[in-house]
Amino acid sequence: MSHVEELWERLVRAALRRERTGDDAYGKPAGGIAGNVPSALAKNRDIDEILRVADEIQDDDPTVSRILCEHAYSLSQNLDPNSEGRGVLQFKTGLMSVIKQKLAKREVGTIDRSQDIARLQEFYKSYRKKNNVDKLREEEMQLRESGAFSRNLGELERKTVKRKRVFATLKVLGTVLEQLSEEIPDELKRVMESDSASTEDLIAYNIIPIDAASSTNAIVFFPEVQAAVSALKYFSGLPELPRAYFVSPTRRANMLDFLQYTFGFQKDNVANQREHIVHLLANEQSRLGVPDKTDPKLDEAAVQRVFIKILENYINWCSYLCIQPVWSSLEAVGKEKKLLYVSLYLLIWGEASNIRFLPECLCYIFHHMAREMDEILRQKIAQTANSCTSENGVSFLENVILLLYDVIAAEAANNDNGKAPHSSWRNYDDFNEYFWSLHCFELSWPWRTSSSFFQKPPLRSKKMLSGRGQRQGKTSFVEHRTFFHLYHSFHRLWIFLFMMFQGLTIIAFNDGKFNAKTLREVLSLGPTFVVMKFFESVLDIFMMYGAYATTRRSALSRIFLRFLWFSLTSVFVTFLYVKALQEESKGDSNSLIFRFYVIVIGIYAGVQFFISFFMRIPACHLLTNQCDRWPLIRFVKWLRQERHYVGRGMYERSLDFIKYMLFWLVILSAKFSFAYFLQIQPLVDPTRDIIKETNIVYSWHDFVSKNNHNALTVVSLWAPVFFIYLLDIYVFYTLVSAVWGFLLGARARLGEIRSLEALQKLFEQFPGAFMDTLHVPLTNRSDQLSSVQVVEKNKVDAARFSPFWNEIIRNLREEDYITNFEVELLLMPRNSGDIPLVQWPLFLLASKIFLARDIAVESKDTQDELWDRISRDDYMMYAVQECYHAIKLILTDVLDDAGRMWVERIYDDINASITNSRVHLDFRLNKLALVISRITALMGILKETETPELDKGAVRAVQDLYDVVRCDVLSLDMRDNYHTWSLLTKARDEGHLFQKLKWPNADLRMQVKRLYSLLTIKDSASNVPKNLEARRRLEFFANSLFMKMPRAKPVREMLSFSVFTPYYSEIVLYSMDELLKKNEDGISILFYLQKIFPDEWKNFLSRIGRDENALDTDLFDNPSDILELRFWASYRGQTLARTVRGMMYYRKALMLQTYLERTTAGDLEATVGFDELSDTHSFDLSPEARAQADLKFTYLVTCQIYGKQKEEQKPEAVDIALLMQRNEALRVAFIDVVETLRDGKVNTEYYSKLVKADVNGKDKEIYSVKLPGNPKLGEGKPENQNHAVIFTRGNAVQTIDMNQDNYFEEALKMRNLLEEFHSDHGLRPPTILGVREHVFTGSVSSLASFMSNQETSFVTLGQRVLANPLKVRMHYGHPDVFDRVFHITRGGISKASRVINISEDIYSGFNSTLRQGNITHHEYIQVGKGRDVGLNQIALFEGKVSSGNGEQVLSRDVYRLGQLFDFFRMMSFYFTTVGYYFCTMLTVLTVYAFLYGKTYLALSGVGETIEERAKITKNTALSTALNTQFLFQIGIFTAVPMVLGFILEQGFLRAVVNFVTMQFQLCTVFFTFSLGTRTHYFGRTILHGGARYQATGRGFVVRHIKFSENYRLYSRSHFVKGLEVVLLLIVYLAYGYNEGGALSYILLSISSWFMALSWLFAPYLFNPSGFEWQKVVGDFRDWTNWLLYRGGIGVKGEESWEAWWEEELAHIRSLGSRIAETILSLRFFIFQYGIVYKLNVRGTDTSLTVYGFSWVVLAVLIILFKVFTFSQKISVNFQLVLRFVQGLSLLVALAGLVVAVILTDLSVPDIFACILAFIPTGWGILSIAAAWKPVMKRLGLWKFIRSIARLYDAGMGMLIFVPIAFFSWFPFVSTFQTRLMFNQAFSRGLEISLILAGNNPNTGI
Repeated sequence: MSHVEELWERLVRAALRRERTGDDAYGKPAGGIAGNVPSALAKNRDIDEILRVADEIQDDDPTVSRILCEHAYSLSQNLDPNSEGRGVLQFKTGLMSVIKQKLAKREVGTIDRSQDIARLQEFYKSYRKKNNVDKLREEEMQLRESGAFSRNLGELERKTVKRKRVFATLKVLGTVLEQLSEEIPDELKRVMESDSASTEDLIAYNIIPIDAASSTNAIVFFPEVQAAVSALKYFSGLPELPRAYFVSPTRRANMLDFLQYTFGFQKDNVANQREHIVHLLANEQSRLGVPDKTDPKLDEAAVQRVFIKILENYINWCSYLCIQPVWSSLEAVGKEKKLLYVSLYLLIWGEASNIRFLPECLCYIFHHMAREMDEILRQKIAQTANSCTSENGVSFLENVILLLYDVIAAEAANNDNGKAPHSSWRNYDDFNEYFWSLHCFELSWPWRTSSSFFQKPPLRSKKMLSGRGQRQGKTSFVEHRTFFHLYHSFHRLWIFLFMMFQGLTIIAFNDGKFNAKTLREVLSLGPTFVVMKFFESVLDIFMMYGAYATTRRSALSRIFLRFLWFSLTSVFVTFLYVKALQEESKGDSNSLIFRFYVIVIGIYAGVQFFISFFMRIPACHLLTNQCDRWPLIRFVKWLRQERHYVGRGMYERSLDFIKYMLFWLVILSAKFSFAYFLQIQPLVDPTRDIIKETNIVYSWHDFVSKNNHNALTVVSLWAPVFFIYLLDIYVFYTLVSAVWGFLLGARARLGEIRSLEALQKLFEQFPGAFMDTLHVPLTNRSDQLSSVQVVEKNKVDAARFSPFWNEIIRNLREEDYITNFEVELLLMPRNSGDIPLVQWPLFLLASKIFLARDIAVESKDTQDELWDRISRDDYMMYAVQECYHAIKLILTDVLDDAGRMWVERIYDDINASITNSRVHLDFRLNKLALVISRITALMGILKETETPELDKGAVRAVQDLYDVVRCDVLSLDMRDNYHTWSLLTKARDEGHLFQKLKWPNADLRMQVKRLYSLLTIKDSASNVPKNLEARRRLEFFANSLFMKMPRAKPVREMLSFSVFTPYYSEIVLYSMDELLKKNEDGISILFYLQKIFPDEWKNFLSRIGRDENALDTDLFDNPSDILELRFWASYRGQTLARTVRGMMYYRKALMLQTYLERTTAGDLEATVGFDELSDTHSFDLSPEARAQADLKFTYLVTCQIYGKQKEEQKPEAVDIALLMQRNEALRVAFIDVVETLRDGKVNTEYYSKLVKADVNGKDKEIYSVKLPGNPKLGEGKPENQNHAVIFTRGNAVQTIDMNQDNYFEEALKMRNLLEEFHSDHGLRPPTILGVREHVFTGSVSSLASFMSNQETSFVTLGQRVLANPLKVRMHYGHPDVFDRVFHITRGGISKASRVINISEDIYSGFNSTLRQGNITHHEYIQVGKGRDVGLNQIALFEGKVSSGNGEQVLSRDVYRLGQLFDFFRMMSFYFTTVGYYFCTMLTVLTVYAFLYGKTYLALSGVGETIEERAKITKNTALSTALNTQFLFQIGIFTAVPMVLGFILEQGFLRAVVNFVTMQFQLCTVFFTFSLGTRTHYFGRTILHGGARYQATGRGFVVRHIKFSENYRLYSRSHFVKGLEVVLLLIVYLAYGYNEGGALSYILLSISSWFMALSWLFAPYLFNPSGFEWQKVVGDFRDWTNWLLYRGGIGVKGEESWEAWWEEELAHIRSLGSRIAETILSLRFFIFQYGIVYKLNVRGTDTSLTVYGFSWVVLAVLIILFKVFTFSQKISVNFQLVLRFVQGLSLLVALAGLVVAVILTDLSVPDIFACILAFIPTGWGILSIAAAWKPVMKRLGLWKFIRSIARLYDAGMGMLIFVPIAFFSWFPFVSTFQTRLMFNQAFSRGLEISLILAGNNPNTGI
């Protein structure tokens, strides 16, 4: 295609885009009065359209515009005469103002409104004439008939858009005319009716225009769509509808109309589900085969598949409850009846709103409504159903759904915004599980509202006033807030670990000898087991408290039977064992009781083993199910595990079971070997010696250990070891899983192409690999081919591969990752010419000709040796061959007959020389440079457009070439071809040789340009592309071509899918204000991005036609450039615009695949020319390609508050509208809040709406489904997803967050991924396909890099192992692909109950697994993902996830999975979900246990005494314990999977470099800090609750975080705990005994010091400009202001310390929380108790008097504090007295202290020791007082407590602030910190120090 044609194409596309968007240059929709209609008037959709037309015709006829505005005003007045709706008054006022302006400006004199109708009629006619309406459709049809793949597609779309816009305006004008006047002239009436018929395709539709026949949308001509629409027609078995029932004249009635009339479904719900069903049926049919075009019929198999898929859950529900489905025999149900059932179910589901979270409730509703329907069908009379009929008419929503919604909403309102205990209100699961028993049929049909199920609880405020109110209890599970849930859910794991510890300890204490004594002691495991089982049964009773009145009687019976059984068993077994021991102690070693005990234990253990293990083997599971008819078997199974609707059949096939069993056996073997030899055995002898020690002199008054074998000393020795024993299994899991994941990745061929060198080396294999994976299978690609056929096959493969590769490259250019020159190098030729070899991209061949020339010129070798040297480089050989053939092709084509004769003669001679191996003899190779220069000159001329001058130049160039070849190069004997050469010589001498040249056509010119490039590019292209992201993407795509994946189906046969993105109010598109706004350092986002991505900025400027050195201000004079700039910046942030662009690549990929497959041409294997294979011109304008892509792909963004944003005219609404205009397939769903008048009162109604952009650039409403009430009853995100899920389409749905990205090359693989649903992945087909993520925010800073690497490790290597072999991968959010129909019929893609489901995503994985789903993981496709990049963002995110895991511990899903998985799968599940967080918390508790143990030994004096006596505490076990927790703290085990992932995908050397770099960047500090974050939030959530969604923000973090902000965020989670550890270490240093001195102390405590200092200073170490002196000074001022500001009502925690402190205590609400906090705070009193006995002043006195006197001193200090903090308000009247008392008190206190030092043994060190003792005591008192805040307030002590708390926070803040201020004095510290934080950015050329200093050289900002 010529350059002019390319420019023309670009202009057409730009014009189309502008016409389609209707926006101005700034990206904002065209202004006007339309688009601002308030929601209260939204019921009349005409108003907005009328105002739009008034805007449009304002310039043409202001009078008609005024008439339309007045009519719109009258319509709004009729709808809301009193202007009571929200925004109605403002709208009317504004509209009236517009009307007055029109009257004032446009019309003079008196207005004759009687002429308005006539004026309107005249304008209608003139408008038709002006736009030549009669010819519009005719022209369009002529263009359309010119062919689907014609070159007129751009013109066709422009004509179509114009026609639609004109007819839309005529439709509005006609509607207004009809409403204003009934007397319309007949002629005009006929014209209007004709125009109205032409507006059928203007009726709003989503994908398939069912309600109006459309000639513009090719989708309606697909036979499968026509068959699906036909299948829903009104069949003979349906009763005839009443005549009053309205059916649109544009379509015929169908079975959904019958259902709408019968049950009162909403019109838009019916329309939505009609399209939904047609879409499902059409796609199912397309997989079976395309129906006959003449009379398309739907296959029975297609209907059967959809029927089973939709109603499978209903069938299972009926089977579980042992009830008959609505059909007696499935085989007897006809095709029409099946479609009727499917339609009914989907209509129920589509209007169920929040009830969609109750899938079995929907089954119940469907069951009864289907019976009603069958009864009406039997009567054969159309009538409304009793269940949906009331006084107000027939309405499914009001009579069925609303009753359920009201009770759910009442319970949700009772949760006190998530603060109430879970046990006090019913959540979604409680309501749904009510329908898991036959008791649900007590609700009857229609609903029996008097049932206790519908009992609404009293509001909490009323309940508090009137005492405990009546409420309905929980259903079958109660989420009590307690750590015991961990034991309750995973008791098998804890029993196993405890029993193994006991057994190993017994063997160790018997010195490893296994004799009779050891056996008797080992048999003590029997009582341990039954007692722990008894404890579990006790927990069963406790955990069900709150559901006794409402749960099933069988469940209660089971609980109490188990309690009775384990009570008796534990008593009996323990009694037997004790009696056996007593018999043995009497010398009876052959006791009968002991034998009996062994028999009992053996039988019990055998039965338990049989049930626990043997019955878990999959092969045996079916056998046990078949034995369910035996009462005994059924009773045993029921007693062992309660049977629920979910969780049945939780087993895998035998091979999978063996794999994960072996995996865990390896881990357990290593774990118990480590435990026995390095933990337990070394402690045996020390423990014996400690127990034997007597007469130990204690420093303090001992209560426990003195006469109890030094019990506390033994505990302090064993506690850390025991904690490590419990958590080190996770360490071994991490190591083994990392190695296994590495091996799996290597087996999957991950990381084989990890560099540009590998990419280039393997490029020639890409076409074949592409054809084997991403292309549809072709039968003629046989492996047994001749050499000629192989070349032809390779060329065909390359021709098919090239359009895809080239489109990938073009998209990289559009994304500004590569330059125009790199595009030229990377593009692959079409391989469509006559050259007999594959033509490769220039980046492979660049400079190869020059290298080959040099070899040839310098060579003195034979021909074979020369060719061998050239052939060592494949691409050099290809370059030489291509030039050889291309020169012949071009010269033969452009030269005349004589010229062609010369070319053929030369080539014949060359070929003969090659055959005879005489090239080096027949040709002067040292003259090659001359030949190349002449050919280059010729090609340089021929590549240009022909002109007379160039024509002459070309002739001269050819003649020069002839002369060089003839005279300088040829050295062969010409006598053999004397005649030919003589003719040529004569013609040359006479000057008429080459006089006539045929200038190259477009295709040949491409060859000329390519040859010219080959002969002129001298530089190697080995580093192309230079951009790292472009390299990564191309490398991953190329690598994936060699990975195992299902073969692609043709687009027509692939599974259809939706992409689903929830959005709230995040950034959609950066505005110019946001881009140019400078932070406190003078840095704008735009400047930051320019420095972070300098090469992409230059590419962007080049793309928009600007010089790369252009100033930013130069761009501001062009509105289109401004819009492009906004998009460029937004595509580099975490914005919705980036996500939408990425996801729309799916549609682009499908259009390209459809276009190239030519599915309309029939046989895929049909012979197709090379040109057709690779021609992708205007593929995205092909109607068929677009229609097929729309049928297979839908993108829905659910913007929850988009309606509100539009009303408030927020920029987010404008930007979302802009995205819709730029992406025609994008759909937006939102919740519209409409205020309407009912009985004189304003009534709020909620609608779920779907909109798209229309031809005028406005929102076009497609569906509006009324909701029963506010849909947000639970967590926001899942409720947002749930309201919009009814608008998704397809077999699958991919969940995408709004901060994700996608790539065109990855979109090409989507159809392969979808085929995984039909691949073998185990016993059950997949229900969720896990997809790999690439974290694209890793280059922003070192913190972002740590987070990126950690996340990448989890989403690749970690999830790889979870899926295979462990079979416990869940859904972790983001890019997973769901089996859509499976999930929408089973509760949706997330759970929404308040707080308990705060981590909503993972519950869909739990739900899928419990409902016999299967979750897989696939790594040949990836999706981009943004992550948090600042420490505060990361901490908030990790806090949210940890809190979510804390809530998961309490959930029924985790309990059931823990109970129902087999033992090994249960361990996998535990250690990869809540167990990971519990082990993290245990890691910190291990440090505490070790330090408190050391503190006890130090303060009690036991440590020193024992060390001196026995030298026994230096043992391997303690060293091991210390080392283990040390390794844990430095995050080494977190790093192992990361390092192995690096090695796999980057290579060993790069992995080592990356890991070492991370260490230098202090990644260990970051991971240790994260340890504290996870521990704090996980533990606090389980103890107190308080989990809530944290909006972390997704911006670029380059600003300095103030000290006070960091203090507020980390004070309680890190600083307090860090200072506590420091205090313990100081006490140990001061009073502990270490024989090794300082070195021994350092070795023992270095890891604890590291953890404490990381917790204290990491927020400031990773804070930009954290050590810059001026900022530190400002931080101190800000912090003191915050600390001293007293606050008040409405003051936020960011403004005042007092408000913040109150917020920090908000989570302590319940009595259990207060008691737990009190117990935990008691540890702080040990310091005072121990230290006072170490004071010199106490002498040798160890009585309690000393401790009591210390409290007297503390009380005096508190009184003094009270004196000095006496309230200023109270003391106004006696200021002088107060100051005198304060001064006197101070003097007396100081004097008393001096006297005590002089006259007593009190020393100065004692004073500091007292401070060390009293500080933790004060904190303990403060913590307890804060926990009992209501009591303190009643006692009047709260203000005093608050004063002490302020003092503590001031002190803690100063301890942290002083070191920061000290280091800030040294400038190099700040420089080092900047380098440390932004090292990644430095490596990409970012001058971050310049940025942070604010020295912004860009004057344009």
